[in-house]
Amino acid sequence: MSYVVSASEKTKKSGAEYETKALLYLMNLRTDSNEIHYFVVDFFNDLTGMDRYADKLWDVQSKGAKNNSPNAIGKELVTLFKNFLSDLTFNNYILFLGGVSSTVRKDNNLTIFNIENVKLDALNKLKSGLKEESKKKTYINNKYVTDEKIDNFLKSVVFVIDDKKPSEYIKLIIQNHPNIIPNEEILEAIFNEIRNVQSGLKNTSVEGVIIQTADEVLRYCRHLTNSEIKLMVLNRIINRNPVEKNSIPPSFADIYASWVPEKNREMLDDCVQTLCKALFNKNAANEFWNLFENIYSIIIKHPTYSVNDIYQSLDSHVKSGSPDFDVLSLKYFISVIKDGIQNDN
Repeated sequence: MSYVVSASEKTKKSGAEYETKALLYLMNLRTDSNEIHYFVVDFFNDLTGMDRYADKLWDVQSKGAKNNSPNAIGKELVTLFKNFLSDLTFNNYILFLGGVSSTVRKDNNLTIFNIENVKLDALNKLKSGLKEESKKKTYINNKYVTDEKIDNFLKSVVFVIDDKKPSEYIKLIIQNHPNIIPNEEILEAIFNEIRNVQSGLKNTSVEGVIIQTADEVLRYCRHLTNSEIKLMVLNRIINRNPVEKNSIPPSFADIYASWVPEKNREMLDDCVQTLCKALFNKNAANEFWNLFENIYSIIIKHPTYSVNDIYQSLDSHVKSGSPDFDVLSLKYFISVIKDGIQNDN
């Protein structure tokens, strides 16, 4: 069993925006979003979600045009169809679209739908477009381009129509915590940062690479993780990297100085590692952001409070809800937030 990479490409800025929207759709808008750990860029397809153990794949092709015709949609399905026919198992096939013509959907109110919501005439044109495009591609064996294969494939496809601004996709990451949602300018900046990092992963060619199993894709470093994206969001909100090593937040200096010299560096490293663990703990993600929101709110209301004052002001249930922290690492986290907010002001 093997998989050959073909048709990898660099993308224009407009296309890159839709690929980032597709990534954030995978991360936040599916019932199974919590399962997705890796976001693989331009290897299997424009974007492929992968679970932590590379056992499950969500394959995404994106198309930014606003008025895609049925025939054009069929042509855009070709890389998803290629993966459907491959030796690797892809569990989900998703076509992310900027929009479709009025001739496509039975119910135009549905922005996420399957083939059941495609009008019969549009479906026939879609199949024709897919068949035509498949026969042009050297990476698809023509003997597999049959009505039966295409019908089976289309039953597995989910169509997603973009209906949000970039900032709205970022809000989804912290939507349950309105007090820490930054202004539109910062939300746009976060989106652009993710887009630029995502696009930057295409700087090396993987055309013609052969892999035997899905996890081998990680060798090529063309992926982002769910945790890395959340860290970008947190960085922007508090105006600094919260897990930066070899840096003592100014408001934490007194606490650090109170530790015995032969142990203080080790204890600081433990605080940073614990913060990393808490930030990246998907099983307590909401609790982490709830804790962050409470710390943030106290600092805004009481800018003169010390780290210890803020710690004492936190509700005990809020503190215990994020299970990775202990007293020292939580005070470190408080100091990072405090210094980031106050330096920004």
